[in-house]
Amino acid sequence: GGSKNREWADIVKTGTNKELAPYDQDWYYTRAAAIARKIYLQPGLGVGALKRKFGGSKNRGTRTFTFGNAAGGIIRNILQQLEEIKVVEKSGKSGRVISRVGQVDLDRIAGQVAQGGGDAESDADSDSDSDGSDEE
Repeated sequence: GGSKNREWADIVKTGTNKELAPYDQDWYYTRAAAIARKIYLQPGLGVGALKRKFGGSKNRGTRTFTFGNAAGGIIRNILQQLEEIKVVEKSGKSGRVISRVGQVDLDRIAGQVAQGGGDAESDADSDSDSDGSDEE
């Protein structure tokens, strides 16, 4: 996504069930790609459903582990970024769906990854690539 003001990305936790921020510097883009994939496979997911999908067990000290949701603000921010670059769009009823442009982009990226040529950096800014590469 277009990386505007994201100074918070290196200090923010990804959910209430976490103690620390992610170690990976590129976690935001990894999460964005994962969200795009989830919406591709299950159209109509909203922020609440994605919070559950990315949540996990919450360590409550001496008490039993329970489920903790992922942070909704991060997911909402990523969905807004994905909308800005026309990968997802709001569904009429509820949640988000992959746009026509996003479908083409994700299929092309998946093809590159399947051939072993897709590295993580080329995912976000691969719009400028020539599209004639995946026809054989």
